[in-house]
Amino acid sequence: MKPQEMNDHELVISRDDFDAVLFNLDGVVTHTNKAHAAAWKQTFDNYLLKRNPQDGEDLGPFHIDLDYRRFLDGKPREAGIRHFLASRHINLPRGDVEDPAYTNTMRHLGYRKDLNFEAIIQQQGIEVYGCAIALIHQLRNAGIKTAVVSASKHCKMILERADLQDLFDAWIDALEAEQLELDGKPDPYVLLELARRLEVEPVRTAVIEDSVIGVTACKRGRFGLIIGFDNGDRREMMLEHGADFVLKDLCSVDVDGAAEDELLPADLVDSKLITSQLAGKRPVLFLDYGGTLAPATDRFEDARISKKTRRILRKTARLMPVTIVSGRDAEEICTQVGLQELFYAGSHGLDIRGHNIHLELPEGDEALQDLDRAMEALTRQLVNLPGVTIGRKRFAIVVHFHPEEADHAEQVAAAIKQVQALLPRLKITGGKEVLELLPDIDWDKGRAMHWLLSELGMDGADVLPIYIGDDVTDEAAFTKLRERGIGILVSDSAQPSAAAYRVRNPEEVLSLLKQLIDCMADE
Repeated sequence: MKPQEMNDHELVISRDDFDAVLFNLDGVVTHTNKAHAAAWKQTFDNYLLKRNPQDGEDLGPFHIDLDYRRFLDGKPREAGIRHFLASRHINLPRGDVEDPAYTNTMRHLGYRKDLNFEAIIQQQGIEVYGCAIALIHQLRNAGIKTAVVSASKHCKMILERADLQDLFDAWIDALEAEQLELDGKPDPYVLLELARRLEVEPVRTAVIEDSVIGVTACKRGRFGLIIGFDNGDRREMMLEHGADFVLKDLCSVDVDGAAEDELLPADLVDSKLITSQLAGKRPVLFLDYGGTLAPATDRFEDARISKKTRRILRKTARLMPVTIVSGRDAEEICTQVGLQELFYAGSHGLDIRGHNIHLELPEGDEALQDLDRAMEALTRQLVNLPGVTIGRKRFAIVVHFHPEEADHAEQVAAAIKQVQALLPRLKITGGKEVLELLPDIDWDKGRAMHWLLSELGMDGADVLPIYIGDDVTDEAAFTKLRERGIGILVSDSAQPSAAAYRVRNPEEVLSLLKQLIDCMADE
């Protein structure tokens, strides 16, 4: 059974239909296919340059776009070498393990390629596809097994260096396939062996491949769903060879079957998980204030950002639109941050301003009298409770309390519910150790974010919204960004969230902003 096609760009993989998803490592999970191509080019160019020409041989340079994709991408090594050399009318013996390292054999070429590949990885590191990593986390949260396959002999090394080994229930690379005497792609035997290890049926298994030969192997193995991943020009070929869908962006794949309250964001251990998604995109940044840029505190006047933070925000705003989103009044947050280069969305997005843009919802004004009445009533009931503070903002009443005072917390909740029942134009929301009364409007930080994107003319497919926040009220934006974009939770401990990633504190937020600046400046 195929997944539901939500629209032209989004697929849903359901736990009801699939038990596992297999990923090709090089080109789907990581960018190492580029390193493989570069290593093959170094290897063959060096060999062809030194070879004594013989009649009919073509000793021209190795062409990555043509030769790598046609003869080597996704294929077993020996077959790839043999097919490439045959295209140049060159015949080499296979060679034996005992042969000297300098012997001109296909085995020697493979050995030289390994050395070149390892040198490239050592120099450049391993870049991952952030959308693929986010998808893998969603699948595992939904109880869907994940596994990875590679046509190279470096799978274990890549997984360990990129710290990805815990994301997969099983893996097979060319080294193990050779030991098991399994023919590689376009035959399906390696993929079928991977499904066997996962104890799943091929018909209930999805596979994501980035090569035509990989798609062919999936078709021959009769897998339940074949997804081609291609940001080039192979879409039609993949469809012709059996792909059910061909996608340019795995962020458009959603997962059905994970309970929302069980979703845990992935730790953002490498900023490349974010920067790798910037290629061809225009980023737009949204940041909560207290707990994200400044220390979380009941007293807003104590939540001050450092000169260093202000300097980094200014640099970031020169490269992309930056909005501070806060439950505080817009005027208050503007004054506290003090940067004209930024946009400000106060009162959870009810009041937005910056760069000749100003939105203040009229429905909020209509609720001001009710907020005045609620403030009077709550002050009478709660003012003498220890550990409880009441603050009035333009569009909100904010009540802070200490959770260890269980009786007081229950008293606060009961009082707010009683007041809200008498003033139906208000609604109750909750954050960290805080309850709020707000105008009962179908509006939140997520809707405010979308409104501002539209006003800026940045609501197209080429835009990558990034939202970083630490509060329950930020979840509305995180949920919106599961459709497209990146949500990042700030929390010193793992907790359920609709965000894709987690950083621990404002210091790690600043570190990420600096990485974004460096990435954008290099383009």
